[in-house]
Amino acid sequence: MAEKIKVLLVDGIEDTRKSICKLAEFQPDITIVAEAGTAIEAVLLARQFVPDVILMDVNLPDEDGAIAAAQIHAEMPQIAIILMSVQNEQECLQHSLAAGIKAFLPKPFTGEELIIAITNVLNEKYVKKTDSLLQEKPCKVISVFSTKGGIGKTTIAANLAVALAAKSNSVGVIDADLHFGDMALFLDLLPRVTIADLASRTEINPEAVAQYLTPYKDGDVKVLTAPVHPEQAELITAAKAKEIIKNMRDMFQYVIIDTAPLLNDVMLSILTASDIILIISSLDLPAIKNVKLCLEMMESQKYSHDKVKVILNRANSECGMDLHEVKEILQCDLLAALPSDGKVVVSSVNKGIPFVISTPQANISRSIFLLAQSIM
Repeated sequence: MAEKIKVLLVDGIEDTRKSICKLAEFQPDITIVAEAGTAIEAVLLARQFVPDVILMDVNLPDEDGAIAAAQIHAEMPQIAIILMSVQNEQECLQHSLAAGIKAFLPKPFTGEELIIAITNVLNEKYVKKTDSLLQEKPCKVISVFSTKGGIGKTTIAANLAVALAAKSNSVGVIDADLHFGDMALFLDLLPRVTIADLASRTEINPEAVAQYLTPYKDGDVKVLTAPVHPEQAELITAAKAKEIIKNMRDMFQYVIIDTAPLLNDVMLSILTASDIILIISSLDLPAIKNVKLCLEMMESQKYSHDKVKVILNRANSECGMDLHEVKEILQCDLLAALPSDGKVVVSSVNKGIPFVISTPQANISRSIFLLAQSIM
C-alpha cells in the first residue's frame, strides 16, 4: 500500500477544520496529521511533523496566514503549501505571490477539488510541465521610468522584481541609473562587479553577463548593479546597453530596468529595447505636467499605447487632485494606482528588504502583487 500524503490543516475556525477533516476521511490517499488554529501553532507543528502538504487559511486569529506560510516556506521549502480563502481568486493570488505559494483553494470546496489541488502540487509531471511552459514564454523587458527623482521609481522596480520572482519566475534586474543608482542599496546587496565592468568587455554574451550579476537571496532575482563611481557611467554607451538587454532576454523570463530620470541616447536606446515602459507619476501638478510631455515624446517615437503605461504612485495622498483629473490631463488610463504608505516604504528601504517580503499584507504590497499579475 502506498504511503499516505501527510497534511497539516491550518484554519482559525474549529467547525471549518472539522468539515475539512470529514472531507479528507473519504480520500484514501490523504491523512490529516495535525491541526492548527493559529499561525504560531502552524509553524511549530510544521517543524514537528514536516508534512507533505499544508492547507493554510489566509485569515488566522493571530497573523496573516501568508506570513506564516512565507516563514515555513523559507525554513522548509520541500513542504507544498496550499492557501485556502473565502476571498476571490485575485485577492488570494496576492497572498500566494507574497508567500511563494504555488496553489490556492477557494472556499468552500469539495473532496474532489481538495484531492486535485494536493495532487497538482505534489505531482512531479505537473511541476515539470509548468516549468516547461514558463520557459517557452518570451522574455518581457520592463523599464521603470520617471521624469524626476523622488517619485518612488526604484522602490517600485525593486518590489516588482521580487514579486514576479515569487511566482516562480526568473527575473533579471538592470540598474540603469548609471550615475546614482540605488538598486543594490534597496536590496541590501554588496556587488563585486557592476554594469561598468561588464561594459568594458569587448565581447558580451549570456555566459559573460552571468559573471557580472549579483544574486538576491535565493537567486531568483539577479541584479546587474549600477557603477560604483558616477564617472564610470561613460563606459555604458547606447550600443552597449542594447547589447546587454539583448543577452539578458535569453537568460530570464522578465528583465526589470530601473532607469535614470533623463532622456539621453542611452536611456532612449533602453526604452526602445523595452517591451513595456512603466512611467511613474505622483499626484503633484509638476510631475503630471512632465509625464504629459513624456507621453507626447514617446508618441513621437512611435511607441505603441500597449508599450507605454502610466502608474500613479502615492495615489491616496491628500493633495487636492483626484484620479479623474489626472486621467483628463494625461488623456490615458492608468495601469495602477499605488497607495501611499510612508511608514512601510521607509522602513523597507532602510532595512534593504522589499516590503513585498517584509510586510506582504500591507496595501502597498498587495498593489504591487496585482501589478505583477497584470504584467504576467
